[in-house]
Amino acid sequence: MSFTPYTSRPVAGRREWTALGVLLLPCLLVSMDVSVLYFAVPFLTAELEPSSVQQLWILDVYGFVLAGLLITMGALGDRIGRRKLLLSGALLFGLASGAAAYAQNTEMLIAARALLGIGGATLMPSTLALIRNLFHDAKQRGKAVAIWSAAITGGIAVGPVLSGVLLEHFWWGSVFLVNVPAMVLLLACGPLLLPESKNPAAGRFDLPGALLSLLAMLPLVYGVKELARDGLAVPPVLALVAGLAAAAAFVYRQRTARHPMLDLELFGHRGFSVSVLMNLLAMFAMVGCAVFFTQYLQSVRGMSPMEAALWNLLPTLAVGGMAPAATALAQRMDRAYVIAMGCVIAAGGFVWLSWLEPGSALWFVLVGSAVYASGLVMVMSLGNELAIGLAPPGRAGSASAVLESGTELGGALGMAILGSVGSAVYRADIGGALPPGLPADAAGAARETLAGAAAVAGELPGRAGEMLLTAARAAFADGLQTAVLGAAGVMVFAAVPALTLLRGLRTQGAEAGDATDATDATDAADVTDVTDATDAVGARRGAVAMAGTDPAG
Repeated sequence: MSFTPYTSRPVAGRREWTALGVLLLPCLLVSMDVSVLYFAVPFLTAELEPSSVQQLWILDVYGFVLAGLLITMGALGDRIGRRKLLLSGALLFGLASGAAAYAQNTEMLIAARALLGIGGATLMPSTLALIRNLFHDAKQRGKAVAIWSAAITGGIAVGPVLSGVLLEHFWWGSVFLVNVPAMVLLLACGPLLLPESKNPAAGRFDLPGALLSLLAMLPLVYGVKELARDGLAVPPVLALVAGLAAAAAFVYRQRTARHPMLDLELFGHRGFSVSVLMNLLAMFAMVGCAVFFTQYLQSVRGMSPMEAALWNLLPTLAVGGMAPAATALAQRMDRAYVIAMGCVIAAGGFVWLSWLEPGSALWFVLVGSAVYASGLVMVMSLGNELAIGLAPPGRAGSASAVLESGTELGGALGMAILGSVGSAVYRADIGGALPPGLPADAAGAARETLAGAAAVAGELPGRAGEMLLTAARAAFADGLQTAVLGAAGVMVFAAVPALTLLRGLRTQGAEAGDATDATDATDAADVTDVTDATDAVGARRGAVAMAGTDPAG
């Protein structure tokens, strides 16, 4: 596959940078909604009294719908206009936030969370696609995507802290209601500052393809999350099989449709396809370990959720400095070496944490987390900028949605695989430490999770409870060590395609022509040797693993 270089174009001015500020609003809020709900669960449970299954749906339906509709919404924005889709999504996101805040029953809250997922799916690819069309100069585009990435990272990290503050002073619905003023501001300023952009050559919307993408992503994400939560069972395995079958049908549809919703030629360029793979592997490692560190701080070290969330902000600040470092290195050497270096740094951070013990100092945890998150920032930021810079403006929505989908799927797979491995080690270790004569239900709870073992230990008399809790914490640490070693191996593996397939690739330096005039004819000549982007982007969800949240949501 080849892409056409664009001739020079005036650089972005004050209007474009102000428009970027407007685009940060949905980035912050969509990423916050991934994490903001967890502290509110005990409060809404007390009022709405959901069943255990309903509680899981309250937590998970947002992520399911968001992941399932990303590709569809990216393709829709390319056709009807990214600004139009963004503003429509903002309206829906605001209305759904109000409905969730004042939900009178569990069913209404689940429905509102599903609508929030639909709105979020319209917002995320639209913002990145609009940035692609606002900033045609590679240097400015790198800075813009860096700010966009930092907003997402900041939203995920700030979400738990904001939730804790709101819940100390207001009712549980306030964690949703905070979205409304920001959406009103976006609706007021967006039409004035954001130019419309779309691909006029995209053709009719591929409805069968949209349905197949939904039928592929929803069962896949559901299956891997259920495997992570409940272990090997028939329903999640069937969901995975159904999702893979729908994915195969989706690919066939996109190959044969007259107006496909996803241009598979994007994957013909190794820079784009490898960048998607880098995103998937990085999020696999990050999210797969995130849940262990959340439990470590709260269940092993005994921190409150708010205290754990505040400590988790420190690695977020540390990784922010890696964006300029990656930029400087990318100016002096091939970006393939920088991305591979990020993989090795991340692997080193994971290996560092493989020596983590229940009694380890807090600084040991924070340093290791900052190191691996910094390496992942280098991998994902430079990979994202490369992929978006290679995609023609007319296909920016689809390209952004593919990147986002790879991220969502990688996180779900990481939690399922690494989470299951760590849990298996925990169950194997704790089995021999259970006191004799323990009731079957108590023994089952202790084997299932560290929190369950702590609850059982609290009911045991004297030293027996202390011994069980000590053994459970040691078993949990063993599971964590195994998971982070698995993550380290994944990042070492990721360094190989980075070195072998990304070497010599560069993004477009300067582009001309209005983005709304981009057509399929832009795929005419190779552009792999045009000017290198001089600014790498910042952290995209770089600190999710230390954001104090359960990534299952």
